[in-house]
Amino acid sequence: MARAPFEIAGTRVAPGSRQRIELPIAKLYTHAPLNVPVEVIHGRRPGPVLLVCGAIHGDEINSVEIVRRLLRSSALNRLRGTLIAVPIVNVFGFVQHSRYLPDRRDLNRCFPGSESGSLGSRMAALLREEIVDKATHIIDLHTGAIHRTNLPQIRAQLEHSETTRAMAEAFGAPVILNAELREGSLREYAQRKGVPVLTYEAGEALRFDEWAIVSGTRGVLRVMRLLEMLPASRGGHKIPASEVSKGSSWARAPIDGILRPRVKLGARVVKGQRLGAVAGPFGAEEQDVIAAADGIVIGMNNLPLANEGEALFHIARFAEMDEAESAVEYFHSTLEEP
Repeated sequence: MARAPFEIAGTRVAPGSRQRIELPIAKLYTHAPLNVPVEVIHGRRPGPVLLVCGAIHGDEINSVEIVRRLLRSSALNRLRGTLIAVPIVNVFGFVQHSRYLPDRRDLNRCFPGSESGSLGSRMAALLREEIVDKATHIIDLHTGAIHRTNLPQIRAQLEHSETTRAMAEAFGAPVILNAELREGSLREYAQRKGVPVLTYEAGEALRFDEWAIVSGTRGVLRVMRLLEMLPASRGGHKIPASEVSKGSSWARAPIDGILRPRVKLGARVVKGQRLGAVAGPFGAEEQDVIAAADGIVIGMNNLPLANEGEALFHIARFAEMDEAESAVEYFHSTLEEP
């Protein structure tokens, strides 16, 4: 029995085909239409409906490139199930190089949304109805904020389901954060509906970080193989090791001034270690930034200018530090592979 067509925004996608759809989301002040681009690949054989989306924060452009490379993968020619790919969710922010919507709201705090609410709430309601509610599994792609970079990491509530944990491990990012849900986020809405969802964080806003893009593209394909949407890879490539963090915290600037970092992203640090120093422009006053616990640096501020209390180094803690360090080292080694 042939599969039924897949429908989004009134467009029907036949089994064994792919189609690009422009989802009308809003209008500019000039009344020019603004659309969210969506591509649907509807396999001939039944399987999961996976939503892969990027740029729900408009300045997170690494995620856009991950979706582009995913859609160019020849592996999708043998797709089982359905892939919904949305490279740019927040089109308003994307064209303005901004994380936010024009009214400064965060679209990822607006779910499930309302047809009579704010701009963000209305957008979230439309995205939920036309796209999110059709998915059985979700991978939401993110980066660090502007001037902040993240080591590739998966954020998920691992106790939500065995499928969620399996997806997180299959992705192959070196770090998994067992992260609490944030109210109004896409992840919170989907998970409360029982949908397994991963948030991938890597790289920095408003730039392409090749290591983050490569890791993200490979990770999505690994999850699709886990879900049997794609055939197993030839040669049975090893999934990179991931270590689950038991918590994380930020080391903050002790004074106002200019930061000189002493450690790099992915470095193993020990409690009491000097991570960097903040000093005034003349150097008369200087204070060290100290690690409060043993861990791995999974995020850091790339802007040397720091105000007192500003988050500078994000440190994740692990029960097995040697394994966590090995996972980071293995991640770096895999980027050199073809």
